[in-house]
Amino acid sequence: MTAPNELRLLPWSGPEGKPCYLSTDGGGYMSRLADNIEAVQLGTATELLEEASDTLVDQEAGPEDLRRLARELTEALRDVLRVATSRGHLLAVSETHRF
Repeated sequence: MTAPNELRLLPWSGPEGKPCYLSTDGGGYMSRLADNIEAVQLGTATELLEEASDTLVDQEAGPEDLRRLARELTEALRDVLRVATSRGHLLAVSETHRF
């Protein structure tokens, strides 16, 4: 839950890849949508990590397989970093307003 007057970094980008923010108390539709998208992004990253482990030990994986894997891992890492940044900010805000 964000504190009053705090902005939440959303788990998607706006036009031209710019970050999107939401002014919220944490209980509205957009907050729940962002929570659900973050959960999907983290789940996708977990599945991709398992796939990466399998691909890296596969002796028959070719350059195309590795490029696709690198592209997908890059996208997943970008999403996970955005989630971590958003949640880290939310934790810092809640700690600040706790006292």
